[in-house]
Amino acid sequence: MLQAIIKKGQVFADEIPVPYCDDNFVLIQVLFSAVSPGTELTSLRETRKSLITNTLEQPDKIIKYIKKIKTDGIIKTLNEIKEFNNIRIPIGYSVAGRVIAKGKNIKNISVGDLVAAAGGGYAYHAEFVAVPQNLVVKLPPNIDLKFASTVAIGSIALHGTRRANLKLGEFAVVYGVGLIGLITVQLLKLSGIRVIAIDIDAHRLSLAKEYGADLIIDKSINEDAIEKVINFTDGRGADAVIFTASTTDNYPLSESFKMSRRKGKVVLVGVVGMEINREDMYDKEVDLLISTSYGPGRYDKSYEEDGIDYPYAYVRWTENRNMAEYCRLLSNGYLDLSKLLYKIFPIEKVNDAYEEINNVKPKPLLIVISYRSEIISKTIEFPKKSLFKTNSKVKVAIVGVGSFAKNVLIPNLIKLRDKFEIVALVDKNGLRIKEIASKYNISLITSEIDEILIKSEIDLYFITTRHNSHGNLTLKLLNAGKNVFVEKPLCTTKGELEEIKKFFIKNKDKKPPFLMVGYNRRFSKYIQEIKEITKNRINPMMIYYRMNAGYIPADSWVHKDGGRIVGEACHIIDLMNFLTGAKIYSLSYERISPRTEHYFSDDNCSLTLKYTDGSVCIINYFAVGSSKLNKEYMEIHFDGKSLILDDYKKAYGYGVKLKNLNSKQSDKGHLDELMIVYEALKTGVYPIELWDLFQTSEITLNII
Repeated sequence: MLQAIIKKGQVFADEIPVPYCDDNFVLIQVLFSAVSPGTELTSLRETRKSLITNTLEQPDKIIKYIKKIKTDGIIKTLNEIKEFNNIRIPIGYSVAGRVIAKGKNIKNISVGDLVAAAGGGYAYHAEFVAVPQNLVVKLPPNIDLKFASTVAIGSIALHGTRRANLKLGEFAVVYGVGLIGLITVQLLKLSGIRVIAIDIDAHRLSLAKEYGADLIIDKSINEDAIEKVINFTDGRGADAVIFTASTTDNYPLSESFKMSRRKGKVVLVGVVGMEINREDMYDKEVDLLISTSYGPGRYDKSYEEDGIDYPYAYVRWTENRNMAEYCRLLSNGYLDLSKLLYKIFPIEKVNDAYEEINNVKPKPLLIVISYRSEIISKTIEFPKKSLFKTNSKVKVAIVGVGSFAKNVLIPNLIKLRDKFEIVALVDKNGLRIKEIASKYNISLITSEIDEILIKSEIDLYFITTRHNSHGNLTLKLLNAGKNVFVEKPLCTTKGELEEIKKFFIKNKDKKPPFLMVGYNRRFSKYIQEIKEITKNRINPMMIYYRMNAGYIPADSWVHKDGGRIVGEACHIIDLMNFLTGAKIYSLSYERISPRTEHYFSDDNCSLTLKYTDGSVCIINYFAVGSSKLNKEYMEIHFDGKSLILDDYKKAYGYGVKLKNLNSKQSDKGHLDELMIVYEALKTGVYPIELWDLFQTSEITLNII
């Protein structure tokens, strides 16, 4: 499919795989999408800035990169910055089209329905988009689809008017009558509000007048806006100022406060300089309100991604209900966008659309993108041009290309190009895998794993998706006879673990496919040296391991489906299994009892593992620690000797001598692990025995 992309200040239509439709999503064949001149041109301008300018203008990024230099080194950090500034950026957030597929949890939308959809990150300028259900609304009859594609823009205007909470006959100033401002004028007039429109563009002000504005004020001719508003409102000032302009200047906000009545309000929908003069608002006790996008639910992952709605009685106007109401107003003819539409461009000429927004005077208010109607394959195959020299490589497919695959797995596979060849990428995000495929010359990309299961030349499938999909994907691939490397955890439920065990029991007399879980720490050079020293011990070991995991907010996906114990602490449990070489004898654990809701008990846990060889291992996994403290630390004590491992950067012994293995960055064995996997595929010997893999999952699942 074609999708609009920004790269280095240029917009173009790129060929991207059709996105995957998840359980709470609908897959929409887009017929029209609306260009938002303000938001999208800002993104365009940002990508035209130099690397240095972009970094210097964002102090938080400077701090972030200074920290990364300390942990990852300057070369790796500089390469990451350069790569970030070269990436393709998808644009668009407002579409209308037809549903062609839906997830299993979608109840109120059917295949074939005409819908409108919104959301940055979902409703792109693309021939097909996958959008979560609470950001999709069915369209009423008689609606013009090209205008329905403005659903996100219109809902922003609608939520801004709701935040103002005005009553029939009150006064409102709309400061800035671009596309959102002109829709706001119409919404206010529908509500019986007396409207004052302010702008520097005479053409836009004339449109505001046509839409019913009672007074227009042209700032370009030095009209005294404050005085005019005060006079028009009988000397009292506006009940509300809805700020819909975009500027970095501080004065318009000051002016907005000054033209408000006592105990009035200023609603910030657009962008303005935020240096506030206290005197402008203090005497009159003016409220400054922020209007967040389309309404309640925006940026709430449980609402948007999980489809959990807010109760109607308590949250009357969610973002979804705002979207539906905006479409109803369009359908009934209460809102008129015909005067605002400049031109319709096909997706193939999307660059022309943005050029005209930049260059045409007066600046176009509304441009719409149109799309082809045929169904397109979800897979893209690139010409096969090998980067490698030999034919003895393991051909791999990577399923799920998130940050770990992008930053760790793929670079390491490329380092081992004499052993591995990446031939396929699978991910819901087509743009992400297109970017990586282009960078590394990977021959096949798709959003559907079924499309590569028939590829007999693939020797190994890496599963690096989110944790909740690991168990099902592992079973799917094993049942298809495929070799699997699943990044930890193996699975997130006991039911999934039992099904995986049953598969190997059922196939024990045959030669079952290869299964490996990405417990990389046991393959680190530090751990291998420690294992070499401890393997001839006489007595059991006392091991203490500290993982200062760091705080992650409550709404993050890592807290779901087993949480951080199943998803990360499993690394350390596997390590204890490896160092002892024994089976678990007993398990006990305690969690903290937080006094506030900022921290959780689930990721602040102390575990005690007793093994059949008599060793005792204590693991403290916590999120309450300081970010300045190293993440991982281990002490091992046995036979009058002690070993210390500090964050996989250095190791030393007391009463025993270790090799000098110091390293600037943490070496947790990711590269070594892949070399072991390569040998294992050649020999058929598992790097981690199945009982050991299953034991780690059993321990973590018992804890939760």
